[in-house]
Amino acid sequence: MRLIWTFLLWITGWKIRGQYPYHLKKLVIIVAPHTSAWDFVLGLAVRSKLRLGHVRFLGKKELFDGPFGFFFRWLGGIPVDRSSAHNLVDQVVERFNAAESFSLVLSPEGTRKRVERLKTGFYHIAHQAQVPLVMVGFDFGRKEVAIAEPFDTTNHTEADFQKIIQFFGRMQGKNPDWDVKHLLHP
Repeated sequence: MRLIWTFLLWITGWKIRGQYPYHLKKLVIIVAPHTSAWDFVLGLAVRSKLRLGHVRFLGKKELFDGPFGFFFRWLGGIPVDRSSAHNLVDQVVERFNAAESFSLVLSPEGTRKRVERLKTGFYHIAHQAQVPLVMVGFDFGRKEVAIAEPFDTTNHTEADFQKIIQFFGRMQGKNPDWDVKHLLHP
């Protein structure tokens, strides 16, 4: 499959800029802008090309209930009940603390639609688990996947979020009306 995904990335003109931090055993990867179901397909291609089969993702439990549930689990999906009263951040932090090696990918928008602010769960997970964040941008305008250097969260949440928005604000989503450019401060 790796050869097929690599060929598809090449023939469609996609490039990968930056280096994935293979040396880190634990990290939270945030991918944006998330504006289309095609983001998932592109993510699978990049994951295969970069040999990131160990990276897990959270998905709404409904994806895992149907006939394709096995497929999403096989891909590394972890079903979550978003309507549950259980604190998802604490549950994921516990997974990080219990594992010797654990990498999780999330969308900071939490949806494929336009958002007025980024979600905060990914940030709290990284901060509480004391693992670095790695930003990965899907820029459909340039046909480029940009991988940023890992960074540790600080006690300056607003400054950290500005750094995140500055990175993703340069990326054009598949549906540009839903990307995060509008969150950039003039």
